[in-house]
Amino acid sequence: MRNLLRRSILALAIAFALGAGAVSISSQSAPSKVPRMADGKPDLNGIWQAMNTANWDLLTHGPVPSTIVAMGAQGVTPPGIGIVEGDVIPYLPDQAKKKKQNYANRLALDPETKCYLPGVPRATYMPYPFQIFQSAKSLLIVYEYAGAARNIKFGKPAESPADSWMGMSNGHWDGDTLVIDVAGFNDLSWFDRAGDFHSDALHVVERYTPVSAEVIQYEATIEDPTVFSRPWKISMPLYRHVEKNLQLMEFKCPEMSEEFIYGHLRKQPKKQE
Repeated sequence: MRNLLRRSILALAIAFALGAGAVSISSQSAPSKVPRMADGKPDLNGIWQAMNTANWDLLTHGPVPSTIVAMGAQGVTPPGIGIVEGDVIPYLPDQAKKKKQNYANRLALDPETKCYLPGVPRATYMPYPFQIFQSAKSLLIVYEYAGAARNIKFGKPAESPADSWMGMSNGHWDGDTLVIDVAGFNDLSWFDRAGDFHSDALHVVERYTPVSAEVIQYEATIEDPTVFSRPWKISMPLYRHVEKNLQLMEFKCPEMSEEFIYGHLRKQPKKQE
C-alpha cells in the first residue's frame, strides 16, 4: 500500500513538473505584443530609461574611489558590465593617450560636471529618464538631464547648418526598427565619465527595436576616423517606466555648476555653508 502511494505521489510530481515546464517554455516562447500606432508602426510613446553604469564607463569596470576623498562612497564609480561590443574601444594610438589624460582630469574636464548638453549617444544611457513623443509624421525625444531635446526629422535627410552638442538627427523606419542617423556634432561632448571622447567628425547610427511593450533594444554604431581605427557598436535594453502618474521632471542644472566654473573669479571667496 505504501509503495503504491509513493508511486502515485511520484507520478503526480513528475506530471506537475512536466506541466509547469511546458507552461514556462510556452510563456517564454510566446511573442510579446508590441503596441502600434494607427499606421502600423511600433508605438514608442512613453518614458524610458537605461539601467546600467555606462555613463560612468562604457567598458566593463570595477568600483573606483572618488577623486575627492571627502566625498567618500558618494563619489564612487559603481562597478558595471560594459555595453561595447567586444568590450574594446578602438582608439588610434595618439588618441588613446588623450583618453588617459581625460580620465586623469575627469572631474574638471567632463562636460557633465559643467551641466553641458550630453551629446549622442550619451543622452540615452545617462542615469535619468527620457520621453519619446511620437505621431504619424514626427518624433521628439526629450531628456530630463539639462533639458536636452532632439527633433527627429523624417523624409529627405537634412544637413546640420552648424555643429552642435546634440547633432542633426535624420530618421527612417526599417521594418519595426527606428533608425536615426546623427551627424553635425561639435567635439566637446564625452561618451562617459571615464574620458572617452570624439571629434567633430563623429557619426552615429542608432537603432531602436521594440521587443515588448516595456522594452526597446537599443544599438548605436559609432564612427569617427579622426579618433578611432574602425567603427564600433554599443547595445543595451531600454525600459519603459510604468509607475502611476509618472512625468518627466525638470532638471536644469547650469545654476548648480556656476560656482564650479566661475567661482574662482569672485573677488571674495564664497563662504561654505
